[in-house]
Amino acid sequence: MRPVITLLTDFGTADGYVAEMKGVLLSAAPGTEVIDLSHEVAPHDVDAARLAVARYWHRFPEGVVHLVVIDPGVGTGRAAVAVSSERRFLVGPDNGVLSPALLRPGAQVVELPVSPDAAPTFHGRDVFAPAAAALARGAAFESLGARLAEPTIRRTPEPVREADGWIRGEVIAIDRFGNAVTNLMCRTAGQVRIGTRPVPMVRTYGDGTPGEAIALVGSSGLLEIAVRNGSAADSLGLTRGSEVRCRGTSQV
Repeated sequence: MRPVITLLTDFGTADGYVAEMKGVLLSAAPGTEVIDLSHEVAPHDVDAARLAVARYWHRFPEGVVHLVVIDPGVGTGRAAVAVSSERRFLVGPDNGVLSPALLRPGAQVVELPVSPDAAPTFHGRDVFAPAAAALARGAAFESLGARLAEPTIRRTPEPVREADGWIRGEVIAIDRFGNAVTNLMCRTAGQVRIGTRPVPMVRTYGDGTPGEAIALVGSSGLLEIAVRNGSAADSLGLTRGSEVRCRGTSQV
């Protein structure tokens, strides 16, 4: 298999930043397949990127290098890192965006050196891309830098079990359809409330009537609030952090 590097950034595609990174990657590791996953993460939204990484990083074959650049602290004292986890590699800033791989048993982290010549505003091009290319060429992981003992880890908030048997969770992401993804894991027979409003549980989006608010277990195993053919975020005023309760759950 050809070496593969995936790209996730908040750069968009209008300004040439992604193109610069690709130029570095393909010059340093000719023949590598570079896969654009998304460049539409909201600017500086580390948690949204972290949740995206959680969905995809382990679904790619072993040996793939995931380059993730959502880096509001670029040029500051935050470390630049590479992660080896389950025979896959991730490269990016040490701000918690790579947490899904760091939480796996046996994950290893090294701190990447930052050249004095690196632009303090563009480590994606000058620090992360060269490291990702080196891994794609087969460089030993340990050769990239010194071991980092305590990388930054961000975790999804834990739901809270209340005295009346309900479990209180929250919206952790709004997807592009306006579906509100929560931190709850709920059986399809469970009960769901947004505030005091009950929301019926269904199996899939098409089981609701158009415009109806519904709850369902999404493909990630997490409870979602949706509106068929509409946006739950707009219709119900849901945002990240909005409270959702569920009863009849299987929480892990």
